[in-house]
Amino acid sequence: MRGPHSRTRTLTAVRILAASGAVALSGCGRPQQSVGTAKPPQKQDAFERRADQIVRSWPKVSPVSGRQEALLPLVGADRPKDTSVREITVTVGHSACDARFGARGHEAKGLVVVTGWGKRKSAKGMCTEMLATDKVTVKLRGPLAGRTVVDAATGKQLLKG
Repeated sequence: MRGPHSRTRTLTAVRILAASGAVALSGCGRPQQSVGTAKPPQKQDAFERRADQIVRSWPKVSPVSGRQEALLPLVGADRPKDTSVREITVTVGHSACDARFGARGHEAKGLVVVTGWGKRKSAKGMCTEMLATDKVTVKLRGPLAGRTVVDAATGKQLLKG
């Protein structure tokens, strides 16, 4: 015999095992559990990295060096009629040899970071170094509502909404 406590210990062990087995088999009260799938993280492009940097370090931002197709400086921005607008018009300075050009934005709580972009027709052949300017509209997810509009290439404030 092991002593008077062996029967009590055995009953306690059986009760604990039964309780943990019931919990494991119950599946937390659901017949089926599902787990959602998240999209794999996407690699940020040059503009998204620059926009995140500006949001983190605003207002102490320095300009980027050189010409990058994804970060063309803006010539200016048109002042919107009121702060409830959901689009802004910017003037993009691009190469006369760009086949396509445009502008895009990144919205944050107090800032809208905007840049121009251009795609050259071809890397081969000659191209004049003339600057062409065109107005482009950038759509916003939310109203401008007092946010500061910043040029991603230069880091300068274009306007205060």
